[in-house]
Amino acid sequence: MKSFDSSRALGAALFAVAMLGTTAALADIKDYEFQLVDQTVQAGRDKVVTVRLVNKKTGTSVPDAVIFATRLDMAPDGMEEMATRITAVPGGEPGTYAFKANFSMAGRWQLSLGAKVQGETGTVESKLVVTAQK
Repeated sequence: MKSFDSSRALGAALFAVAMLGTTAALADIKDYEFQLVDQTVQAGRDKVVTVRLVNKKTGTSVPDAVIFATRLDMAPDGMEEMATRITAVPGGEPGTYAFKANFSMAGRWQLSLGAKVQGETGTVESKLVVTAQK
């Protein structure tokens, strides 16, 4: 009878260790961030801005994220009401995401993004500042 109890205890301990190992392997949503590929873009119509989604702990790009929120406005220059339409376009390498927009004037534009990373709980949110030059 004693051996039965110890084998059950050993099984429970192994299960607990396995579960701890599994949760420790998962990243936290705060471990991800968007980064601008280029800090500047030319002012004008149909200009493309590219971002990379990165796991900060590993430094690797994260492909296949679902980007569900995008906004581009001039909030850094005090003109948040000056927003423009932004459209996703096919990106280049895995983990990069490209957007086409009308940068109607030179200045600092804030690109706000919200995304879901596959296999993670929560949302990656970023506000990046890109400068449109004449």
